[in-house]
Amino acid sequence: MQRTRWIGAGLLASALALTSCTTGPAGADAKQDSKAELELWTRTTPGGPGEKATLRLVEGFEKATGFKVKVTAIFDDFETKLQQRAAQRNLPDIVMNDVTQLGAMHSQGLLREIDLSRIEHSGDLVQQGRDSGKGVDGKQYGIPYSAQAGALLIRKDWREKLKLEPPRNWDEFAAMADAFTTGDPDGNGKRDTYGLAAPLSTKRGYASWYFSNFLWAAGGDFITATGKGTYKPAMTGAKSVEAVRWFRALGCGRKAVQPGAVTMDTPPTNETFESGRAGMYVVGPYLMSRFDKSLGKDKYEVVPMPKGPEDATVLAEGGTLYLMAGSENRAGQDAFAGYTISAEGQRLGMRGEDGSSVQLPVNKTVDVTEVRPDPRWKTYAEAYRTSGRYAPSIPNWTPVRQATAETLNALMADCSLDAGEKLRELDEKLAGILREQGIAG
Repeated sequence: MQRTRWIGAGLLASALALTSCTTGPAGADAKQDSKAELELWTRTTPGGPGEKATLRLVEGFEKATGFKVKVTAIFDDFETKLQQRAAQRNLPDIVMNDVTQLGAMHSQGLLREIDLSRIEHSGDLVQQGRDSGKGVDGKQYGIPYSAQAGALLIRKDWREKLKLEPPRNWDEFAAMADAFTTGDPDGNGKRDTYGLAAPLSTKRGYASWYFSNFLWAAGGDFITATGKGTYKPAMTGAKSVEAVRWFRALGCGRKAVQPGAVTMDTPPTNETFESGRAGMYVVGPYLMSRFDKSLGKDKYEVVPMPKGPEDATVLAEGGTLYLMAGSENRAGQDAFAGYTISAEGQRLGMRGEDGSSVQLPVNKTVDVTEVRPDPRWKTYAEAYRTSGRYAPSIPNWTPVRQATAETLNALMADCSLDAGEKLRELDEKLAGILREQGIAG
């Protein structure tokens, strides 16, 4: 028998403008059955490592609790298929998706509010991870289950050849970028190496995504909160301008960023680093296995990001559990969330030769080296816990990221442009985006 699930009236037109049939919050009137099988959707390739890792996690949950879960892996058109199910008033019970989807899913009325007092082990969550699950109204709508954050990859053999130490601040970072660009670190007698690999394409906002590691370390911001749930543009602030000018100088002045960076997303930038064209790369832990094979584990090292003018804040991202509105088994939803963030669930999620559902643990009682003894994982885990910062969960982060990517891309592509003027134009665009989303303050 098909179960009916109702969702709230906040669903957007993209989900066929479904109106609420409940008398309270989304799904509040759904008849409860704690023995009902839970339907879980995970955004990953069917049959791939991600699905296998999710199935292992679910198996552990079922053995520990007695609840039953059906897993569906979807990668292509995930959001479209989810909205189709929303229009049918038949949402899955649980969705495992990127943290950046929280704002959109909340604004569409797809999520139920989460009472953390009913979620076991929620008190063990890393603070910024727990906070990443809050909407603009300050209420909890998601629970992190996996995290990642940036660290600095350095060609160790180049650094040692040029007798340099890992950079501790931006001055030393720039000096290393210069040395890798002009000092012939690969010893081939040619000037064909560069200091930094950077994906600065406008595609999917990559330039903004990458630059956030530097913007936040300078104390700048894309947008800043002005009150409960309201924001204002911040790219013309003094610290944001300082970050843009400093980063731009790496490419325009020092010529230390790889040629063609403004047309590159991550795949060609990965190749730039592993092929020996660039000596530094800010990236998450997911590329270590690739670079260990293609470049050689002994050729590069993972170190914390150097401290910027403000601190060493880096972009934090990851997977979030969403407990969907209208479920007839809210007890099962809560139990799955609690198991997934438990020490047992986190360790199980990190295991797997063919892939894992957890990159970095979000449970502060779990040491990543218990499962992965490689000390480089500890470097990443410490970067996340001490310096990781998530993008704000506004209704739609994508246009903010895209607008800032287009401006940064233009400034890196054309060194004659006036940075101040372009940033003023950007803040005007951001102001319009915030007004459109009803969160301008």
